[in-house]
Amino acid sequence: MENYVQVGNFQVASVLYDFIKEEAILGTGINPDEFWAGFENLVIDLASENKHLLATREKMQTQINEWHQKHKGQFQFENYKLFLQSIGYLEKEVADYEITTEDVDDEITLQAGPQLVVPVNNSRYAINAANARWGSLYDALYGTDVISEQGGAQQEIAYNPVRGEKVIAYAKEFLDHSVPLEEGSHRDVKLYKIFAGQLCVELQDGKLTSLKNKQQFIGFQGQLSNPQAILLQNNGLHLEIQIDHTHSIGQTDQAGVKDIVLESALTTIMDFEDSVAAVDAEDKVEVYRNWLGLMKGDLTATFQKGSSTVTRTLNGDRSYHSTSGTSFSLPGRSLLFVRNVGHLMTNNAVLYDGGKEIPEGVLDGVITGLISLHDLRGNGQYINSKKGSVYIVKPKMHGSKEVAFANQLFDRVEDLLGLERNTLKIGVMDEERRTSLNLKNCIENVKERIVFINTGFLDRTGDEIHTSMEAGPVVRKNEMKSSIWLQAYEKSNVVTGVKVGLPGRAQIGKGMWAMPDLMSDMVEQKINHLKAGANTAWVPSPTAATLHALHYHQLNVIEVQKQIMPEKEEDLRDCLLQLPLADEQNWSTEEIQQELENNSQSILGYVVRWVEQGVGCSKVPDINNVGLMEDRATLRISSQQMANWLHHHVCTEDQVLETLKKMAKVVDEQNEADPNYKAMSEDYENSVAFQAACDLVFQGCAQPSGYTEPILHKRRIEAKSRVKVSVNR
Repeated sequence: MENYVQVGNFQVASVLYDFIKEEAILGTGINPDEFWAGFENLVIDLASENKHLLATREKMQTQINEWHQKHKGQFQFENYKLFLQSIGYLEKEVADYEITTEDVDDEITLQAGPQLVVPVNNSRYAINAANARWGSLYDALYGTDVISEQGGAQQEIAYNPVRGEKVIAYAKEFLDHSVPLEEGSHRDVKLYKIFAGQLCVELQDGKLTSLKNKQQFIGFQGQLSNPQAILLQNNGLHLEIQIDHTHSIGQTDQAGVKDIVLESALTTIMDFEDSVAAVDAEDKVEVYRNWLGLMKGDLTATFQKGSSTVTRTLNGDRSYHSTSGTSFSLPGRSLLFVRNVGHLMTNNAVLYDGGKEIPEGVLDGVITGLISLHDLRGNGQYINSKKGSVYIVKPKMHGSKEVAFANQLFDRVEDLLGLERNTLKIGVMDEERRTSLNLKNCIENVKERIVFINTGFLDRTGDEIHTSMEAGPVVRKNEMKSSIWLQAYEKSNVVTGVKVGLPGRAQIGKGMWAMPDLMSDMVEQKINHLKAGANTAWVPSPTAATLHALHYHQLNVIEVQKQIMPEKEEDLRDCLLQLPLADEQNWSTEEIQQELENNSQSILGYVVRWVEQGVGCSKVPDINNVGLMEDRATLRISSQQMANWLHHHVCTEDQVLETLKKMAKVVDEQNEADPNYKAMSEDYENSVAFQAACDLVFQGCAQPSGYTEPILHKRRIEAKSRVKVSVNR
């Protein structure tokens, strides 16, 4: 049970009240009494509208269910489309416009590059992500499968010089493509030096040369005749050639090159949402405290690495000499966004109106804004936004009215905190069907503060399945990737973003590479996000950010976006409305069982850590032992697909339950080395995690929009209460 402090008509959990009083509000210039009074008025005004929007979701879903039931076997596309228009699900498109967002940092408006998403409540991960603005290309190549192990180039405990030679050859080839010399190759360089404001290069045959494009040389560290780092630029991204003849790697290079360091994660989303398991006031304060540490620049993480104790802190900026002899610096840290939760959930951190839990999205908006004042006021060691903006990603909104509500919330938070209008910028996740279909209308409601739109295949597919639950059985999960609606979705997001003027003002993003161990495949495939016109895309680790940065040197996304021609919105809308149903249910018994096992593995492997350990994002081995990054979005698609097949009698309840039990044993075996792990198969009935997984499937049709949060939160609270009871005994 939470302890509460009475503040006006609010009951505020003491852990949150103390955090605000003793940490968050100090130094902001905000009067605490006025803050709480204004916060209360904001909740009174907005909570009912929040509730009304959720009721509208449910009403529309009921209407869609009833329409499909009534027209079973008689589906006609035009009638379906007219029906969706009649209930307001498919909105009449607004007139053409362009966004007018101002005061946006260069990392969003001028540069294109990778974006990390990281659970903010893990301080070590958060710091690593913030510091991933720069990454060693040598390390990224050496430690991943981008470099093959053929020819004696295996990864070993000790440094393998054969593998090292392959890494260096790969990196020098990258330099030749990205910052080529007038003649010769970077692999033949004997000396880099600066003369008359230019980079001079001596090759091993004694010839002198320079960069083919002399504008790519930006600055240096060290001395003119003996630079320690050469700073170059390509397609708006920086890279360093680091030189040290005494370094173990530099000694092996005739020019003394010890590493090539790339500007990597330009932006990072510190996540309060899908990758975080925060279910009560205590959890929320942990999330908020880390965001405060990031805004003030004093967040630290101490951990054991081998026999050593390591303390990690945020990196400082990087200093250079310009070609004219003046000094300048570049940011040492990623520009930080923060992803708040959506409109659905409530939280017991604050109770209002006689004991009602506060809408969690409203709570996040207010506390995020309050904490971000420290950056705006310059209270910390570093500055996050040089343009004086706060970047808040808002997920899981359905249609333009919900986006308008988020805009209203941001207005009220700005008024509460005394901020100028549109200081709080918004990122709109295009991950729900009603938002995809009405994206132009959605953006129009935030056209003065929008800085980001992003596709999300997994959540978007979960909503696609749930919305059309009564239409029939859906295709297998992997087949969904080639469905008509998905191809249109990925295309329409970019086309709409370009048409309303996002290039040069905001990011158009693409989704996560979910296989952190398969970096060779990522390097081969993820350039397709750039070819589609996205100027940022998600990666699962700092290493992946450095490798994905290679793509932005290969391709100039700004030029790609200029070539994108807006298509007929009506055509894309029609494609978006194509249902991913199995025309003929000709799956074999083996194929059905394989799909059930694959989904069960994914569900159980993720849920057991979420419910029992409070881990919101983790690498979960799939049925083939390939590690996949799992969060609530992956859980949503897997549980909804199983619920759909169960609903349409593709499988039986007994078959699903037996499959879940079978795969629980597999997951238990995969986690047996974890001393904190609680096995599910020892007692299925009393395993909170196993029962949560069952709920997600067997109650999947009844979950709001197919979301997993209501069940996960309930079961996590149950698991935490069991631990407290056990401790008290």
